[in-house]
Amino acid sequence: MIRGQRRWLLGGGIGSGKSVVRALLERSGVRTVDADSVGHAVLEPGAEAYEVVAEQWPRVVREGRIDRGLLAEIVFDDTAELRRLEAITHPYIFGRIQRLVEGFDTSVVVEIPLLRPAFASDWGQIVVDSDDETRLERAVARGLDREDAVARMKAQPTRQAWLSAADLVIPNHRSLRDLEETVAQVVELL
Repeated sequence: MIRGQRRWLLGGGIGSGKSVVRALLERSGVRTVDADSVGHAVLEPGAEAYEVVAEQWPRVVREGRIDRGLLAEIVFDDTAELRRLEAITHPYIFGRIQRLVEGFDTSVVVEIPLLRPAFASDWGQIVVDSDDETRLERAVARGLDREDAVARMKAQPTRQAWLSAADLVIPNHRSLRDLEETVAQVVELL
């Protein structure tokens, strides 16, 4: 645990429960930012990344909007395409996040499915941990096709990579009640 740390990344692989943890932190009064929502925002018509993404992958534009499902099908099947999309969107996403948090005078937790992006190299890293099979089951239960969930898991850092990068680990192997109790302890530390 990094004492006095006020900026935190909240990560973990798909299905680990990081969004549930972010919601519990927020409910407890901790300021949070959802990088996925910021990612959606930069792809809206007229937003920073819209034109470039629409030009690079014209078939994902439906009725003037980026169809994120179609875009995901393309990029999660092809590492080069994923890197290309990230090169376009990440500067805009990270820039928005930096602007959002720079005025906060309290601790802030940013949920992001990446290990220590450059803008947050000196931030603390909280990792929500679940085994791979549990994560896969949760992703499928949320409506993802099993093959799509596996592809997304493969595109993300491994469980070991997440754990190696962690300053603080929140285990999410048991019940929601157990997770709530653990998050309550984390709130006291933040």
